[in-house]
Amino acid sequence: MVKKQICILLLALSAWSPAYALTRLEAAIDRNPVMEGEYFVLNISADDEVDTAQLDTSALLKDFIVGRTSVSRSTQIINFNTAKETRWQILLSPKQQGQLTIPAFTLDGVSSAPIPLKVVESGSQTVQTKNLFIDASLSSDEAYVGQLLTYRVKLYLAVELQRGVLNAPVVEGAQIKQIGEDKDGSEIVDGRRYRVIERTYGLIPDLPGQVNIQGATFAGDVLVESQRRGGMFAFNESRPMQAGAPALTVQVNPPPASFQGQWLVADLVALKETFPEEITEFTLGNPITRTLTLLASNADENSLPDIPLTLPEALKQYPEKPQRQSFVRDTQIVSQYSITTAIVPTQAGTFTLPEITVPWWNPHLKRQELATLPARTIVVKGSPQAQATEPSLWQSPVETVNYWPWISALLATLWLVTLVAWRRALNQVSNSAPLAASVSASTTAGPASDHNGLAALERACTEGNASIILGQLQRYFSQKTGQSLTLDKIAARSVPLAQAIRQLQACAYGANVDLSQEQQQQALALAKAALLKAVLNDTHDSAANAAVVLVPLHPN
Repeated sequence: MVKKQICILLLALSAWSPAYALTRLEAAIDRNPVMEGEYFVLNISADDEVDTAQLDTSALLKDFIVGRTSVSRSTQIINFNTAKETRWQILLSPKQQGQLTIPAFTLDGVSSAPIPLKVVESGSQTVQTKNLFIDASLSSDEAYVGQLLTYRVKLYLAVELQRGVLNAPVVEGAQIKQIGEDKDGSEIVDGRRYRVIERTYGLIPDLPGQVNIQGATFAGDVLVESQRRGGMFAFNESRPMQAGAPALTVQVNPPPASFQGQWLVADLVALKETFPEEITEFTLGNPITRTLTLLASNADENSLPDIPLTLPEALKQYPEKPQRQSFVRDTQIVSQYSITTAIVPTQAGTFTLPEITVPWWNPHLKRQELATLPARTIVVKGSPQAQATEPSLWQSPVETVNYWPWISALLATLWLVTLVAWRRALNQVSNSAPLAASVSASTTAGPASDHNGLAALERACTEGNASIILGQLQRYFSQKTGQSLTLDKIAARSVPLAQAIRQLQACAYGANVDLSQEQQQQALALAKAALLKAVLNDTHDSAANAAVVLVPLHPN
């Protein structure tokens, strides 16, 4: 019984264990060209553990002397992923000069690529092994002014790098900057494996005509194999090396005369927005946050135009500073322009945010195209009394610039009137407190609570922060009425309150770009004065009404 269970377990494990199969057979040599009679190394690797006797290398005997052959196997397990490899290392020496070919090898139906080999005369110094070289490529040999071209340079190393500097190409009549980080990989060139360091540059022509690009250069030290005279062993020694990429040219065309709009050339341009989609109706006076984003493939971030912001007059907008950036995604350079705007409705109704279009030039199709954001319709709900228009200070600041001395004098007068009205209101409230106390305990707590809320509102006005003033205003009236009130409901109490709230909202949601800082501070002071006056008038009216009601309760 126990033996039967063990057999079943072994069968289950054998069925669960992963099956490996050979999928890659690769051949590479350590140098090319080689000298006649010189030994070089042929490396053959398979991505599985195989029977080494199955590899047939007899085809090498035709053109090469086959020396010692060594075989090695390796297994790596990383995060439960197993990778196996079988490697053959064969010493070869060419029998003759000329162009020879190391044939392809086949194992389990998988074949390697043949390797062309150049054999030179023994002791020849005219041809040296390419231990290090540079190659460069340009995304296009024809471009337009302002178009971003991608210049990629690859440094090939067949020896160990000690130190070195890779210099950018030299270009006249164009801007150039490195984009992204260097990439480190490997490639096989002419049957030889190289370490490859790749760097990407962005090149932007400024003027039409032919632009010449002097290739990128490298200078540094590498370790090369050197056999000492009379010795049996080879040693690595440091040698200085230099290399340069080939020169390139690009033909730059001017912007076509048929293009309309601000010039922008890119492979692809898209326009999108971020908007509160979950809200179907917006409230009068509450800000709406809208973010517009312009994306362009293979374009410079500084060449992206500003997005036009046009809204109906009933929608006030307060844009933030635009943001520009660029990044590399899937070998493509993507530039981005984004701007966030706070939109404050000043009237109730249905409004349309107009369509936004950005023209751009497609260099591949050689035609103008448009990136379009469709129009959007919004519905704004609110009290009619909250639709008071903004003061002339905010509607036409240019016309009021010469009248600021008069406004300053008016400001001082309003503060005096406010102090007098506040003192009278306090006296009336304190006189009516005993009468209210005789009616009920709840009415006695009301004036004191209102007084504390009014003092807190006054302190907020003294600090001068419009957002804090609006918040304290809501707390004051909510405490005064015993229910939670929004700014819309507070504005509905009187037209002066609605006008003061609108002024403070304009100060809170963004500075008017047409006013200086001093003018904005004076405008905020006017708004605070108007608010205090409206609140005190509202308090005075409420106290008077309370006194009229309470008098009949105490007949003579």
